[in-house]
Amino acid sequence: MNEIKQNLILAQNKAIELLNTVEERGLIISGKTESQLCNEIIQIAKEEFGVENHWGKKIVRTGINTLQPYMANPQDLIIQEGDILFFDFHPVFEGWEADLGRTYVLDKDPLKLKIKKDVEAAWHEGNAWYYKQSKLTGADFFNYTTDLAKRYGYEFGNAISGHIIGNFPHEQPDDPNDLCLDVHPGNHSDILQLDKYGQPRHWMLELHFVDRANNMGAFFEQLLTDE
Repeated sequence: MNEIKQNLILAQNKAIELLNTVEERGLIISGKTESQLCNEIIQIAKEEFGVENHWGKKIVRTGINTLQPYMANPQDLIIQEGDILFFDFHPVFEGWEADLGRTYVLDKDPLKLKIKKDVEAAWHEGNAWYYKQSKLTGADFFNYTTDLAKRYGYEFGNAISGHIIGNFPHEQPDDPNDLCLDVHPGNHSDILQLDKYGQPRHWMLELHFVDRANNMGAFFEQLLTDE
């Protein structure tokens, strides 16, 4: 494993520890707004994990807002008893980016627990599939993930299903309209190619499964890794 990948895994492990801390302290509860819980997470990240920067939008979504894609800015909801909710956070640890998505269920509703379990299982399936490829366009990978959602019985809920990550700020395309660094249906470049410095790129896989009939979605995201 190269040094860059090691640093990204270390950053991700810290992000996992951060969200585990939030859960263990019983902060994921009904009666507070999404923004209130989000601010509590940001405060813990800063005071206890030394996080000064978050390279992407900080997301807590609950209830019907779990249907909304990343780019949406839905109304700030109050977390209700029995809700399903998800986080999508992008903290920077000592110059290295993390990007972590997790889903939580506040009761034992079998449908909510199932979509939570399914999106995580599908992520691991997609991670294994990725490492079997010798050539892979962003469009092909996106189509695979949307088909993956259908196989599990859901819609895919986002415009992309992954992107690169790295040292902050990560590599950007020369043309801001170029989709080459996203897992997007319009990206017809081979995402397994080396970067302009001859180094491997490191990719996130993000899965957003949506069950519109039951007004809920689930999300799981982390670094693709063969370790």
